[in-house]
Amino acid sequence: MPTTTDAEAAACVGSLCNKGWNEILTHMSPYGWGYYGIAFGLGLSVVGAAWGIWLTGSCLVGAAVKAPRIRSKNLISVIFCEATAIYGVILAIILLSKMSKLKDTSDVMPDDFSYAQWYYAGYSVFSSGLSVGLTNIASGISVGIAGSSCAIADAQDASLFVKILIVEIFASALGIFGIIVGIIQSNSAQFPAE
Repeated sequence: MPTTTDAEAAACVGSLCNKGWNEILTHMSPYGWGYYGIAFGLGLSVVGAAWGIWLTGSCLVGAAVKAPRIRSKNLISVIFCEATAIYGVILAIILLSKMSKLKDTSDVMPDDFSYAQWYYAGYSVFSSGLSVGLTNIASGISVGIAGSSCAIADAQDASLFVKILIVEIFASALGIFGIIVGIIQSNSAQFPAE
């Protein structure tokens, strides 16, 4: 198999050569950007929820050895972690409703086609999904850490449960803030339907 030298690769002058990252990123389909954003939003939200459940659940099981009474009461921490995955599902449904295909599927776009609106919608849906996904990873981890602290503290002293649960509610609010920001980011995203 013939190999390509560095000089031959640098001298690529054909029509299929990429001139740099700018060309790669601007020539990608806006639908691709949108679907990647939806995938990141949903996938990272589920990862955040799973991470939080792992942190909370392991400490809950360990602390329940010392105090079995905390098992059912501290399951609310697992529910808070699962809420971050639900936020990702909600946003994915909202963003999927914005992904409208073109009515005319010919290979040539009309002369008055709004490319700016098309790319804006793709970038907007991508950034919305990515920001919600990253926010929900942070929310899931922080809820998991607060939930594990709640389980350990409740095993030591039952009066600490409500006090630490309030901290856990604030950690869960990060996910709500993230989905609000994501909805605002994608609010004006409208794919042209010509």
